[in-house]
Amino acid sequence: MNDSTATSPATRERQVRRPGLGRRSRLALLTTHIVVSVGLLGDSAGFLAVAIRRATSDNPAVVEASHELLGMFALFFGIPLSFLALITGAALSLGTRWGLFRYPWVIAKLALTVSVIVVGATVLRPVLVGGAQVDGGALIAGAAYDVVALTVATALGVFKPGKKLRRHRPATAAK
Repeated sequence: MNDSTATSPATRERQVRRPGLGRRSRLALLTTHIVVSVGLLGDSAGFLAVAIRRATSDNPAVVEASHELLGMFALFFGIPLSFLALITGAALSLGTRWGLFRYPWVIAKLALTVSVIVVGATVLRPVLVGGAQVDGGALIAGAAYDVVALTVATALGVFKPGKKLRRHRPATAAK
């Protein structure tokens, strides 16, 4: 084997790497993902605050107004931002070296975002379809979960813990 054919694993990985996003595209997508994700976290925190106010009020007018406000948070912000965070995060991971299923922290962020969508669809959805008689405790628990899950996802994106997942390759037969 001569010097021209010997390559390090890092060099081979760079050579076979899929074409990724260009610098400007990556930065634009990253900025979009951060803005959307922070917006979703803010929406979830606002939803939680209004759900707590709703649950602690004896005033029927406050309960009704809070119910309408919760519906607005969910319909106009929560649903679109959840799916945009999922789509921009997946696109970002596929267009960069991180990949979608190569690092545990990326997989965890994906799972947390999907879980926020599931909680929204199963726990928080009654705000959109039910009357003002929705269980306040369930709304608070669901919104609190969303805030915690999105905060953890944000921390994972900042700290990027864990090593790359190993792919088990079958041993090649000796020649």
